[in-house]
Amino acid sequence: MVVRRVTSLPEDCWEHVFKLFLNQEGDHQFLQSLSMVSKLFLSMTSRYRVSLTISNQTLPFLPRLLQRFTNLTSLNISCFSGDRNTLLYQISCFPLQLKSLNLSNHPTIPMNGLRVFSQKITTLTSLICSNIGHIRKTDLSLIANCFPLLEELDLRTPKFIDLYEDFEIRDFTLALPKLRKVNLSGIYYINDSSIFHLCKNCKHLEEIVMIKCECLTHTGIALALRERPTLKSFAITIFEKVEGMVISLELINSLRSLKCLSNLDLSFSRISDELLSSLAAEHLPLKRIVLGHCSNYSYAGIFNLLYQSQFLQHLDLQNATVLNDYRAAKLSSFLINLKSINFSYCWNLTEKTLFALVKSCPFLDEIRMEYTSIGKLNVEKYSSLMDFVVEPPLKSLHLSTNPWLNDESIKTFASIFPNLQLLDISSCRAISDGIVEVLRRSSKIKHLNLTSCSKVNLHGINFQIPKLEVLKLSMTKIDDETLDVISRSCCGLLQLDLKQCLNITKKGVKQIVENCKQLREINLQYCSKIDVDF
Repeated sequence: MVVRRVTSLPEDCWEHVFKLFLNQEGDHQFLQSLSMVSKLFLSMTSRYRVSLTISNQTLPFLPRLLQRFTNLTSLNISCFSGDRNTLLYQISCFPLQLKSLNLSNHPTIPMNGLRVFSQKITTLTSLICSNIGHIRKTDLSLIANCFPLLEELDLRTPKFIDLYEDFEIRDFTLALPKLRKVNLSGIYYINDSSIFHLCKNCKHLEEIVMIKCECLTHTGIALALRERPTLKSFAITIFEKVEGMVISLELINSLRSLKCLSNLDLSFSRISDELLSSLAAEHLPLKRIVLGHCSNYSYAGIFNLLYQSQFLQHLDLQNATVLNDYRAAKLSSFLINLKSINFSYCWNLTEKTLFALVKSCPFLDEIRMEYTSIGKLNVEKYSSLMDFVVEPPLKSLHLSTNPWLNDESIKTFASIFPNLQLLDISSCRAISDGIVEVLRRSSKIKHLNLTSCSKVNLHGINFQIPKLEVLKLSMTKIDDETLDVISRSCCGLLQLDLKQCLNITKKGVKQIVENCKQLREINLQYCSKIDVDF
């Protein structure tokens, strides 16, 4: 496009064009290219950036970035290892209308910085502080005082939190009246009183996540749920407090009373067929069910629940020992609205289940079948079942750690699933040069994970793979010749993981850096032939 023609159209026309691309592409990668066309396009594309991740490398450019992207609503500083108090001071100097802030993965919460930040930026509604080393009672008081408009709060899995029994959870919940979503997973001191006051005092509460909170009892959970029957999403681990008790009747009745429940996650719980059948009888509007690593239920129980959940879109049955290919196919036959499914750690499932899912579920977008028996059967024998399924929409296929998966299997999958954008076959040690044919047939792949595929061979690539953005080759035996092939074929590569690739040298890495102009990240950890100062 000639630059002078760019300015001949009104700005609002270009905005419609940009929005059309955003809807079709599903990401903002194309905006980078558009921003280089003209000053007009640079100005317009800057408006569409709403989130920014700040790392140590970003810091020198931060003032310019915050001046340029004036419509930012979300900041992530979980990867920043410098002085976070000073960083928050700096951010607060800009007139941003931020709604979300991520402070995860650090030793402590930066109290001084947050205090100043909250005085200047008063629009925050979401705060994520997961995986914090030490959370104190004073931190929680500060959060409640500084951000009274919070609607989402994530404090999951701290290494240590000094709440103990004297912490006034009641006052904390009263100070956050607008809270809609809260994640307190992995906090040992969360008890029956905590969940009760949360449900009683937060009138707008829609989502509770309390996975692996061991001090909660059946009675405490049941009483809390009666205070908030309008919950839409509930995730909790139900522990067995009395020997022989699976799940109490009062808790079953409380779960049944959640008439608006669309998301139920009981990961790692010891459940029962009575619970599953009772939920089925209520015809709850469930769109997401997670029963990963649950125990003590049978196929009859899960069949009853799923048969009455025909609007289900997301299903997680990890480690479901009751499943085999026949039973999985039977379940898939009435889950016609399914978009994603997780059958990982179901060792009795093979490619027959994979084909049955795609055949029965026309909207399926993502399949996870890691640690299964895919590849154990003759894949060509069962691929004929797919002959009448035209271009299934499957975009993400996770098949990590399938010891029987081989070259013939993945080539067949590539033919059947032409819309694949993500393929994870890490730790599949029988994969060799078959991956070349996969890349030839699956022209839409953006993300390929070959980590720990010890026999993988990419030397046969003699064609362009322009859409590949993320390539993970850590702990493989690739060499400089492989890097040369990648550098000539993967021009759009953004991220390359070469961790512990012991056969590569700086010669191969130079080829990558010189030819892959879009590359943003390369991992060379534990590459013994690469100098530290390289």
